[in-house]
Amino acid sequence: MAKNIVILNGSPRAKGNTSALTAEFRRGAEEAGNKVTEFHLSGMKINGCLGCWGGGKDMDHPCTQRDDMDKIYPEYRDADVVVLASPLYYWFISGFLKNAFDRLFAIAENDPNYANPKKETALIMAAEGNGFEESEFWYDGICKHIGWKSIGKVLCGWVTQPGDTAGKKELEDAYNLGRSIK
Repeated sequence: MAKNIVILNGSPRAKGNTSALTAEFRRGAEEAGNKVTEFHLSGMKINGCLGCWGGGKDMDHPCTQRDDMDKIYPEYRDADVVVLASPLYYWFISGFLKNAFDRLFAIAENDPNYANPKKETALIMAAEGNGFEESEFWYDGICKHIGWKSIGKVLCGWVTQPGDTAGKKELEDAYNLGRSIK
């Protein structure tokens, strides 16, 4: 059965290394019959979470803020798989991804127990070096604390300029991860 997949791409480079990895993931996932929607977060207006606890009153607009998260919320609600994609910025995910992820809490506020919808998830990252530990710690914590099931990680180190992923094994890994989703 086909799955709905949402990619939250936190890279500011539409043709950068993170996007090369998500393109291969997407190709594999679509070849496996899945529907993939990718959001390039840097081109969207997404405010940071206010921590207001005021969301959850309107399923069409779960957050009190009105911005481009309203485009993401319906796709996120329907998603079976959420891919978190980002370049490594100062040993962590980009602010674009962090802002969007924090704002997903408004969906949990729709549940009387503040429960997040159960999802499968994957982490895709590109980095100048290979210091992914802090991002992996954050990602593993998400899986543990909100009950998401990790289906894999693709961590591509030693890439700086767009195109540096060419010929790297991680492109194939991203394709195979997408292809494995059925």
